[in-house]
Amino acid sequence: MRPDDIGHGPVPAYEFARDEKAAVYRAIETRRDVRNEFLSDPLSDELINKLLSAAHAAPSVGFMQPWNFTLVSDADIKNAVWQAFSRANEEAALMFPDDKQSLYRSLKLEGIRKAPLSICVTCDPTRGGDVVLGRTHNPRMDVYSTVCAVQNLWLAARAEGVGVGWVSIFHDDDIRKILGIPEHIEIVAWLCVGYVSELYAEPELAVKGWRQRLPLDELIFKDRWGEK
Repeated sequence: MRPDDIGHGPVPAYEFARDEKAAVYRAIETRRDVRNEFLSDPLSDELINKLLSAAHAAPSVGFMQPWNFTLVSDADIKNAVWQAFSRANEEAALMFPDDKQSLYRSLKLEGIRKAPLSICVTCDPTRGGDVVLGRTHNPRMDVYSTVCAVQNLWLAARAEGVGVGWVSIFHDDDIRKILGIPEHIEIVAWLCVGYVSELYAEPELAVKGWRQRLPLDELIFKDRWGEK
């Protein structure tokens, strides 16, 4: 039996139909980090709300729901963020060996200015109070929960034909100042969101020779670390 939304208590568990399962796995397998393929077409408020609702449906430690989503479409704000990114990006390029720097600089990281919408996803560690169920021995669980929200949004966006790019190359203090984010709030992700002209069949960094996907069987241990 496939239950509808019946009350607030437990409902029977059931296996998805074959086409539903295929759609879930397809979204996972074809999700891509978009860097330069964004179109300028705006996203409707209805679609943005659907993506944010998917993010808000993520699991969270102690059900604290520590996330906030700051929607940024103002061109001046996006340009200020892009400048902060550009400074950090040049610093990052110099951290790599000489033979990697040219490849690094060839990657087109233009989502901040090209995508019609950016979403700054943050984590509020105070939302659940001083003691949070499940966070008592691992204080980072609130951030991990927020990352689950990011992944939910990303997969929902893929299903809707919308691209997402996660920007992580910036100094937090720069973004905090630009958006007026309080000191106790942790910045988790800057997401560039918009329709795209195309998506890579494989992850872009693999296609361009930066790094290849590791074989899954090399990453699986049994019972103890390192044991196969």
